[in-house]
Amino acid sequence: MTTTARPLAGLRVLELGQLLAGPFCGSILAYFGAEVIKVEPPGGDPIRGWRVLDDDGTSYWWRSLGRNKKCITVDLRSERGQDTVRRLAERSDVLIENFSPGVLERWGLAPAVLKATNPRLVVARISGYGQDGPYASRPGFASVCEGISGFRYLNGFAGEVPVRANLSVGDTIAGLHAVLGILLALRARDALPGGTGQVVDVALYESMFNLLEAVVPEYSGAGVVRQPAGTTVTGIVPTNTYRCSDGRCVVIGGNGDSIFRRLMDAIGRSDLGADPQLANNAGRVAREPEIDAALGAWCAARPAAEVLELLQSQRVPVGPIYDVADLCADPHFRARGLFERVEVDGKPLEIPALMPRLADTPGATEWPGPAVGSHTDQVLREVLGLEDAEIASLRADGTI
Repeated sequence: MTTTARPLAGLRVLELGQLLAGPFCGSILAYFGAEVIKVEPPGGDPIRGWRVLDDDGTSYWWRSLGRNKKCITVDLRSERGQDTVRRLAERSDVLIENFSPGVLERWGLAPAVLKATNPRLVVARISGYGQDGPYASRPGFASVCEGISGFRYLNGFAGEVPVRANLSVGDTIAGLHAVLGILLALRARDALPGGTGQVVDVALYESMFNLLEAVVPEYSGAGVVRQPAGTTVTGIVPTNTYRCSDGRCVVIGGNGDSIFRRLMDAIGRSDLGADPQLANNAGRVAREPEIDAALGAWCAARPAAEVLELLQSQRVPVGPIYDVADLCADPHFRARGLFERVEVDGKPLEIPALMPRLADTPGATEWPGPAVGSHTDQVLREVLGLEDAEIASLRADGTI
């Protein structure tokens, strides 16, 4: 039975990171009930001004990424600002940061310092290459880390420059790994009486490295260096993208043995479906060009809607290639609640729901990304117990 409680209710998270990896981690925790206090510099997180902006000059992206967060401004380069964050950390369960290694230490906010007054604190540190090792001090943006991780090498066509998805995949995947690490650390902390927090060290390149499936053991065991394979996946046939007569593309995954036979029957190539050499994946891999040519010719002769309808009726995995307009118009996306409506300055805006879906204690968006410093006074009063005079003093000297 669905309840109003959310699984992370009662958890206080201090988010110090900027841009994407740390804030995405904080967004997921906030979505599922944690009280996330986002600490921004006086001018705000730079992502507030990135990409497409609304009439007020605020990024639409921020409304999604900043959801459910209590936003405060603190100058972390000042002694009073550093002291303010130390006091907030004393009253928090988790601290997230994605600055370059060593920055927290220079500000007097090293995990050892924070844990001296709050041994139960979990500190999640997200960086390009991790907190130690010979590359730790290198700048580590997602694009660079996707490249060195081995992931980008596989993405594209043989003999051509590797391509990237038009997204910051490395940041998002690192943020997900940080969520996983935080929850594991909290479980370990709370499993025994007197349990303590620990440091969760998340590197962008390692998060992407974690996606490489069999690439490493295949190289270690057989000396095979997997190569880019365009729209296919090496060693699995058929699975590919095909263009239809109306210019739209579909993805067909017919690599199960029984599925392959149904697929070939559906496209009028029962001869291939009944061919004993193609009865298993190994045989199909050896004749991949022939199979792909048959599927490509069949799709090219009919519109995408017809391809989808026919193959779906035969229980063949097939689907369209969607852009965002297609996503927003699809009834299945709507039925599954993938869009949530918020209001910004009285105007409606749809932002994506966050996964995973929990049956009894689901997450939800309470408010979109708020204005810079909108919760500063509230947090300082309610969490630190500061009086108005002290808050005014902090504001007067530029600390907040």
